[in-house]
Amino acid sequence: MKIKSCLLFIILIFVFAGCSGYLNDSAESADRITKTAQPQLSGTERITAGLSQTALKETELDSLTRSLSGLAELERAGSWFQGMALAESGIRETMGDYSGAVVAAYKELSRAYGAGLIQKNELEQSILNLLTAVDQNIVIAAANAIISFQNEKWDEAARAFRSLFNELDEPDGFARWMILVCDLENNRTVSSIENRRAAEAYKSIRARYVQFPEYWYRGARVFSGVIAADYAETCINLSAQGPFADECRSILAAYAGLKTGDGSSIKTMREIDEVITQSVNSGNPEILTELFPLISLPDNPYTVYAVSALRTLTGYSGFREYFAGQAASAAGHLAERLSYISRG
Repeated sequence: MKIKSCLLFIILIFVFAGCSGYLNDSAESADRITKTAQPQLSGTERITAGLSQTALKETELDSLTRSLSGLAELERAGSWFQGMALAESGIRETMGDYSGAVVAAYKELSRAYGAGLIQKNELEQSILNLLTAVDQNIVIAAANAIISFQNEKWDEAARAFRSLFNELDEPDGFARWMILVCDLENNRTVSSIENRRAAEAYKSIRARYVQFPEYWYRGARVFSGVIAADYAETCINLSAQGPFADECRSILAAYAGLKTGDGSSIKTMREIDEVITQSVNSGNPEILTELFPLISLPDNPYTVYAVSALRTLTGYSGFREYFAGQAASAAGHLAERLSYISRG
């Protein structure tokens, strides 16, 4: 079956997956984004994978490639809007780049999943649905590559993506990101020139994925030390309730010298600041109980930061008394630190 239109292609991916509300909003946004894509931006990409046999006029092809460049530049500038990747998918489909269209649509799904807008089963089922809805070989190959990626079959997924995409066309494109994830995950315990190159390549594309939680999550998993901690914090700050936050908190706990099980109590410095700001602005010190599990932990950078920040609140009406009262009924590290905080 040949794909007839962008709208049909989008529906094939999302229908039956419980994403109809997200689809409606994203489809409308995709239409607006496509119309406002900035073709005047510099940089063009050749589309080599799966070009349509129906020749586009040279001016039409040029306009479409400029629109893709415009969307890429928006991402590299740190911008992301719901429906952006669906707009990219539609453009690629029009150009006959069906494997690119599949991956772009998956990018939209991945962004939604990382933000907690859809569930993992919806993410997975959407791609499985595509296998039964479309009989075009290149679409099936792209869908199977994504399924291998989802199942963490890193060798298999990397081979499949490399057979479908030329990394020289878009070295920071989503397919390239997926290939780099496969390489790093597959060789995370191996110190080699190839792995170091993959790590540097991964870091070099961060500008395009600055708003993408999974980019930071994957980096946190494969890097170590302060770099892993930085990636984990960024992932949490982007989506504190998202699917990757818990593991990233465990990574931060390990970095801080704690047990990984203490990760559930860890908060990033930005989260600490947000809780304190909310408490002060509302004049309600009880909001700060959200930080008590953190200040109950053994010494670590996040607890030290929280304690120092809380000490600055004793000048606000009612806060010093609140800390003293809580210290009187607490025990262990929590009691010690609340008592210390209350002294200002």
